[in-house]
Amino acid sequence: MIRQYPLDLRWPPHQRLDAFWPGPNATALRGVAAAAAGASAWLYVHGAAGTGKSHLLIGACRAALDAGRRARYVGLAELPAPRAGAIGAIAVEGLVAIDSTGTVAGDPDAERALFDLYNRARAAHAQMLFAARAAPAALGIGLADLVSRLEMCTRCPLRPLDDAGRRAMLGLLAGRLGLRLEDDVLDWWFARQSRDPASLVALLQRLDRATLAAQRRVTIPFLRELLRAPGA
Repeated sequence: MIRQYPLDLRWPPHQRLDAFWPGPNATALRGVAAAAAGASAWLYVHGAAGTGKSHLLIGACRAALDAGRRARYVGLAELPAPRAGAIGAIAVEGLVAIDSTGTVAGDPDAERALFDLYNRARAAHAQMLFAARAAPAALGIGLADLVSRLEMCTRCPLRPLDDAGRRAMLGLLAGRLGLRLEDDVLDWWFARQSRDPASLVALLQRLDRATLAAQRRVTIPFLRELLRAPGA
């Protein structure tokens, strides 16, 4: 049996729909928000790493729970082997969000279990969200019936944020933490550190803890001190 934990205990607090910077993905955000509110469409969210797929699915589950619905988020890549048994144990009620859908590719038993989960959810009048790095036909899934079911979902493609979008994302998240990031700080940061969203959020969280401990505002000297950047 899969152990279930409250989402707020398992996932970072920033993974909420109101903390998702849409940029070029406003249509996907609206669709996921509608699904969380109970819209009937089943969605298939797909995009490269770092585009916010997990954020959207976890945020949808949190929004559904806040609205009094049942919701469950399952990352297939995190399931113990054999995955088929773990997938078969997933309860279908309310909103069920399945992340890393492509993980089942090449595992016939897991593919069949996910196909059965899809059908169980339909029969139970539950609602499903799927996320993967590519469209269904490009995942390498051998079970044609599963591919066809996934292709029946409404597609929500995600595009990566550009640097302006990543700066806006940081500004949104920083504001929720009570931090102010001046343009010169962001210029210095982006010139010296990784700009993929996961790295940006991780450093922002470090910065939040450090400013609270030191009772200092965010400046370039403070950020330089935190990072101990060589040659800075």
